[in-house]
Amino acid sequence: MASDVRPRRAAPHRLKRLRHESLKPVVGGHGEGATENAVLDCGWGRLLFAQTFPNAEPLIEALRAEGPDRRDIALYVRNPHVLLASAPQEVFLDPSHTFRLDLATYRPGRRQPRGFTVRRLVSEPDAEAVNRIYAARGMVPSPTDFIWSHRDDRNLTYLVAEDLVSGAVVGTVTGVNHVRAFSDPENGSSLWCLAVDPQATQPGIGEALVRRLAEHFKTQGLAYMDLSVMHDNDQAIALYEKLGFRRVSFFGVKRKNPINEALFTGPADDHALNPYARIIVDEARRRGIATDVIDAEGGLFRLTWGGRSIRCRESLSELTSAVALSICDDKRMTRRIVEQAGVRVPEQIDADDPAAIADALTRHAALVVKPARGEQGKGVAVGLTTGDEVAAAIAAARRLCPEVLVEEQVQGEDLRLVMIDFKLVAAALRRPPRVVGDSQSTLRALIEHQSRRRAAATGGESTIPIDAETERCLAAAGYGLDDVAPEGEEIMVRKAANLHLGGTIHDVTAEVHPALVKAAVAAARAIDISVTGIDLMVRSPREPDYAFIEANERPGLANHEPQPTAERFVDLLFPLSAPASVRAASPSAHL
Repeated sequence: MASDVRPRRAAPHRLKRLRHESLKPVVGGHGEGATENAVLDCGWGRLLFAQTFPNAEPLIEALRAEGPDRRDIALYVRNPHVLLASAPQEVFLDPSHTFRLDLATYRPGRRQPRGFTVRRLVSEPDAEAVNRIYAARGMVPSPTDFIWSHRDDRNLTYLVAEDLVSGAVVGTVTGVNHVRAFSDPENGSSLWCLAVDPQATQPGIGEALVRRLAEHFKTQGLAYMDLSVMHDNDQAIALYEKLGFRRVSFFGVKRKNPINEALFTGPADDHALNPYARIIVDEARRRGIATDVIDAEGGLFRLTWGGRSIRCRESLSELTSAVALSICDDKRMTRRIVEQAGVRVPEQIDADDPAAIADALTRHAALVVKPARGEQGKGVAVGLTTGDEVAAAIAAARRLCPEVLVEEQVQGEDLRLVMIDFKLVAAALRRPPRVVGDSQSTLRALIEHQSRRRAAATGGESTIPIDAETERCLAAAGYGLDDVAPEGEEIMVRKAANLHLGGTIHDVTAEVHPALVKAAVAAARAIDISVTGIDLMVRSPREPDYAFIEANERPGLANHEPQPTAERFVDLLFPLSAPASVRAASPSAHL
């Protein structure tokens, strides 16, 4: 009998809650006591608290006041059909779910952050780091001075996650206190802009940020914390449900603008494009350039504007000659061409001469083996210190290409310089994938977690394979895949820094030494290629010493935020489509 009684007792409570959290207005006026027509500027856009607007007309007028390159959101729209009917050509229903966490019943988690700490935003570099993470996750940025000037705002709360080893900001979240923002009679709050640096290695950063914000609002005596999340963001929804959030029936409305275009135009023909093709197609469409996706899986598309039509495969366009392409395709020829132009290259060793390899091992700390043809780091072995390791790497590389290069391993970091029209557009250090021990998880589990995070951040382009090379790198550090590393210990799991194999990218454009830029320009001009990624090994991006590694004829333009790689690429293809300010800029920049 008891099992029959409980559902009957619970039913009135559930029905009352559903009536309260439905499209129907609460009896007595939901916005009673609240500030009328409440709007809060959040930097990236404004929050329009729709329940405080008496009818559709003033809310539509408020949405029309949206600033350029901003994303305003009208939330808690109780009659979206009425609002949409008021301006169907201007606004649309946001395809996001709203979730709520009841703070009265919320209980803090037992697991403490490992390798990072969560704190308030306290400096201008913190604000700059927040925007860097926004850019990396494709979010609308806030002016840095806005974030900094609102650090102690009564309405907004900025939290960041800080790496305990490097001191870098690796995550951020923003909270809004509804009582202070518009005298909310429901005593609520909301969470916005949860973002984790895609390069971060520690697990649990997003969860820790959400929990800390919930605890902050709970201590302020608030009743609930709401959030809005895209309906297809399964990973985020799983996190929120794990933390006790439940879905509620509130809706958001946004204005039709270029930022929101993908949300209201419906499915496009580019759903299968990888991030490197999509970033270019999106920039072209933003300028009104016609795009025709020819083969999404292969990243092939055509851009047409003003009578000019150009086919591209990601950043490889018809402006790159077949001769330049063939030079980049053969790493041996690339090496010879750039060396003749005065660019320093590593010593090369005959792959078929064991005596020469043995001699090189006595003169160099380590050797590198790579196929003469290939891309995305396939077949590349780094840090080889014995003849047996070199022989095994040569055999593996020859399964991909009969011709193999053996070179000295130049000590330092891998620097990628993206050159467009023989000018530097972006410079980034590419670092091998690493994991941080937590004294609980096996290295296999940490690698798989980090691989999932890298895949989510790069549209599936970056993953860490668990193979013989990974096992070799772990063994060099004294570990196996099923070992548990001490908390806080950072372990390199592969030695190659290629993005497709789980490597990470760190922007250094503002600090790269002129000598390195000069070498990259010389290499690009020697090959005569207008778009290329020049890879150098450097001791530091701020120092002139380097060694040329290779030139990539199809450099990935994504993941170089905040540098305008796609913008400069489209400028090259269609110069007159560039903004006047860009066309008037000095052509000698970064030379």
